[in-house]
Amino acid sequence: MRDTDSDTDTDVSGRPLRPRTVDLDRFFRPAAVAVIGASDTEGRPNTGITRQLRAWSERVGARMHAVNPGRREVDGQPCYPDLASIPCAPGEGPIDLAVILLADPAAVVPQLVEAKVRFAVAFASGFAETGESGREAQRRLEELIAEAPTGLRLLGPNTNLNAFERFRDDLSGPAIALITQSGHQGRPLFTLQELGIRLSHWAPTGNEADLEVADFVQWFADQPEIGAIAAYIEGIKDGRGFLLAADHAARRGVPVVAVKVGRTDEGARMAQSHTGKLTGSDDVVDAAFKQYGVIRVDGLDELQDTAALLARAKPPRAPGVVVYSISGGTGAHLADMASAAGLTLPRLSQAKQDELHQWIPDYLSVANPIDNGGHPVGDWRGRRILDAIVDDPDVGVLICPITGPFPPMSDKLAQDLVEVAETTDKLVCVIWGSPLGTEEAYRRTLLGSSRVAVFRTFGNCVKAVAAYLEHHAFVRDYRSPFDAAPREACAGKVKAQRLLHGGEQLSEFAAKQLLRAYGIRVPREQLVTSAAGAVRAAGVVGYPVVLKGSAPGVAHKTELGLVKVGLTSASQVRDAFRELTDNARAAGIPRLDGVLVCQMVEAGVEMVVGIGQDVTFGPTVTVGMGGVFVEVLRDSGVRVPPFGPAEVRDMLRGLRCWPLLEGVRGLPPMDVEALVDVVLRVQRMALELGDELAELDINPLVVLERGKGVVALDALAVCR
Repeated sequence: MRDTDSDTDTDVSGRPLRPRTVDLDRFFRPAAVAVIGASDTEGRPNTGITRQLRAWSERVGARMHAVNPGRREVDGQPCYPDLASIPCAPGEGPIDLAVILLADPAAVVPQLVEAKVRFAVAFASGFAETGESGREAQRRLEELIAEAPTGLRLLGPNTNLNAFERFRDDLSGPAIALITQSGHQGRPLFTLQELGIRLSHWAPTGNEADLEVADFVQWFADQPEIGAIAAYIEGIKDGRGFLLAADHAARRGVPVVAVKVGRTDEGARMAQSHTGKLTGSDDVVDAAFKQYGVIRVDGLDELQDTAALLARAKPPRAPGVVVYSISGGTGAHLADMASAAGLTLPRLSQAKQDELHQWIPDYLSVANPIDNGGHPVGDWRGRRILDAIVDDPDVGVLICPITGPFPPMSDKLAQDLVEVAETTDKLVCVIWGSPLGTEEAYRRTLLGSSRVAVFRTFGNCVKAVAAYLEHHAFVRDYRSPFDAAPREACAGKVKAQRLLHGGEQLSEFAAKQLLRAYGIRVPREQLVTSAAGAVRAAGVVGYPVVLKGSAPGVAHKTELGLVKVGLTSASQVRDAFRELTDNARAAGIPRLDGVLVCQMVEAGVEMVVGIGQDVTFGPTVTVGMGGVFVEVLRDSGVRVPPFGPAEVRDMLRGLRCWPLLEGVRGLPPMDVEALVDVVLRVQRMALELGDELAELDINPLVVLERGKGVVALDALAVCR
């Protein structure tokens, strides 16, 4: 068996446009399991593992075979010296899953191949997480697996037994599937079962010599019982593969919630030492996750609360959120947090407020948040209020914070919330703030309902509700960028490649030729080598002009005195030419390849558009506020190709300088669509020239008034 890998369909960068697909059904529900290195010697780790695997095999209906050349029996069952010695029962196929309890899993790979084993698990550590020698050992293991002609797939090494846990089978409803690169980090989510939330699978991917997070995201997204995928990720092995898997989940509407460590240098170093992976730029990770709808959270508590809500809640009927409490202070506090998180708290109509005031005193505010004053929750009025709230067509989410128990009224409120949740498709959330968590209303009433989303903190509730609304808005409008990704190079690629020479930083003149090859507008300009030539060029270009020194490897020309602007006469041009050449010598530049005589471009909004290279995701495109203070202002966004015009517009709207592009304080609106077009052309460069072009900065890229386009005034390009 060879699980279907991706189609050969690739984009212009040579990267796949289809994910590899691994049918993991026989991994999680094998018919036959072999434990290599099985033991029954008391006190040995292998003994406990062997017994756990036997119990798991019985639960999933698999036959388990012990393999150990030093034993004839293990726990009273036959033990075989090798895989080839295992008798094949009538109708039984090859071993589906082999669990390797040996220090050197590579030593048994030939045996696995010969026996046509489908999946193997290697627990052994001492690989890429330990240093260069371990990385070399892992590379050898990876090569053996990749070359296996029978399609053997490997989980690990440096993994654990989490895939073979006992999952509760008495829970109903959509389940959470869990993926972790560190087994211990999944424990809080595994214990969600004690709160009545179903888990169906746990994939501890370890060092990912073969099977990786993306493979499990891809497969989990296709399983009908899975309502959400929760992941703890330390490093992403293959950026494009991960995005293709996330794209598949987005197409299917299955939410992926992830903790991705490495936000800080310290976290990144720990991630590398723990799983042997490099972590990429965190800004790029954020952007990539956002593009494909992966919901990034910071803590394991947020991971469990957000995944649980997304797995179980039905799509929202409306985006409006109502906060309902027995205390005005509590309601105001939560409403502030909700608004800060971007949630919409609609003001209830006067008719709805009048209806609520039938049961709530007139002096209390019911516009949203709703303050009931406390007493109505203790009698028949409490249920009437809740029914009226969820009946409002503008309300999609009801959040009720209960900061502490106050029986019997809190018991009645909890019961009413559960009962109203059973009558509506709208989301009902309860925050039980008691630090004890042992109260009857919490443990039995609220947690006993699969229709109420229960939280312990305001913050986690607000973040989870925001993620819930954002996820459903995202999948409603999602269009895969891979479907429209360019598959054939444009006409300018060959011309551009002639300009690129390994390791060089191009001169400004050559960098602008690169832009021209991709249809990006630059000023009228000529490259000259004499003062007389500069005067002639100025006459052709048209006064006023700008003079710039142009040479390979020269950046920050303004700081070196290599730019003169606003020249309006021949004498100024001659003097400026001599001054530029003198400044170049003073700066230690041995030779200019010439001086650019450039058209002066009218004022506009100065932006920067650039290409970078990320260790995980490959080429990236950055857009931001440009000019000489680009590093100081740091107002920029980044995206990972491929992406379309809608993604560019979304990135621009996220910039602090967006009001300048829209037109603010009497200024005219700028040509945003021309800017979007340039960003897409730069993306095409990133994809087509990514193996040769390490870095590109177009700065400033002047955005003119609407209808007048954009002009690249300067560019820096660095070859790989």
